[in-house]
Amino acid sequence: MCRSIKTLRPPVLPEEATEEDIRAAALQFVRKVSGFRAPAAHNREVFERAVDEIAEATQKLLDGLEVRGGVTRTARTAGVDGSAGSDGSVTTVPAPDAA
Repeated sequence: MCRSIKTLRPPVLPEEATEEDIRAAALQFVRKVSGFRAPAAHNREVFERAVDEIAEATQKLLDGLEVRGGVTRTARTAGVDGSAGSDGSVTTVPAPDAA
């Protein structure tokens, strides 16, 4: 499908995906699904809302993923409004040992 959308999780992306990375992927997805590179004025609001919702869902997905065999990502350090902590930190824990 959207070949220009890159994988946004470790170890493919060694550092945490930025908000810009996530929004760019969401925009590419909406462009592909809608068939519009840029929406007409009468579709702009619904187009932008879709990008926002997909970016939010993507952030939730990345925050909840556990990557086996290394470090796992857990929930972001949330601020009062549910955004990342002021330092953008992510809590990590070692992966469980395979028994």
